[in-house]
Amino acid sequence: MLASVEPSSAGEHLEAVALDVAQLAAQLVRESVGQAAAAGTKSTPTDVVTATDVESESLIRSELLARCPGSTIVGEELADDVGTNAVGWVVDPIDGTVNFLYDLPVIAVSIAATIHGKTVAGAVCDVLRGDVFSAAIDAGARRNGAAIRARTPGSLGDSLIGTGFAYAAERRREQTEILTRLLPQARDIRCMGSAALNLCWVACGRLDGYYEQDTKPYDY
Repeated sequence: MLASVEPSSAGEHLEAVALDVAQLAAQLVRESVGQAAAAGTKSTPTDVVTATDVESESLIRSELLARCPGSTIVGEELADDVGTNAVGWVVDPIDGTVNFLYDLPVIAVSIAATIHGKTVAGAVCDVLRGDVFSAAIDAGARRNGAAIRARTPGSLGDSLIGTGFAYAAERRREQTEILTRLLPQARDIRCMGSAALNLCWVACGRLDGYYEQDTKPYDY
């Protein structure tokens, strides 16, 4: 059954749309887990894309335009759809494509909604764990429909921190230097390969913080 919310504002309506469509895409991705193969690369040889990334984004775009005709859609894999109204969408059809390629269990579908360029709602679906996170402006955030909140650790030394690394080798070198300074000061650091899920886990208290350089709008 698809999780959903009862909308009482434009933001909450768009949250409900994002939530339903993210779950449809997650179902498509879930059916290909363990069968992924790289179909090409993008910014670097390590920045892979699979056929399922493109299939997922195509499904998301079709479903969003069916529910909200005239929307603008910006996605990771396909050319922008320029709409005719104030509603926009930012789409990551598989956040954690390298994990998906290697059959590792941290992958997500992420969809955000904007009105006149301002983010007003979003949904992230954890493809394998099944958690669905969503939020709307001025209406809080939820996991599986229940309200969530971040933890408030007393210090960095009490904090579990998430991070990630860029695809470019030189940027990774710089990020490693930051990591070696931060790691001794924190409880521990995790690198799990999905910016969207890292942010959701901060929101629900599974992580105490998250940082990463060079994230793109569809990552967050």
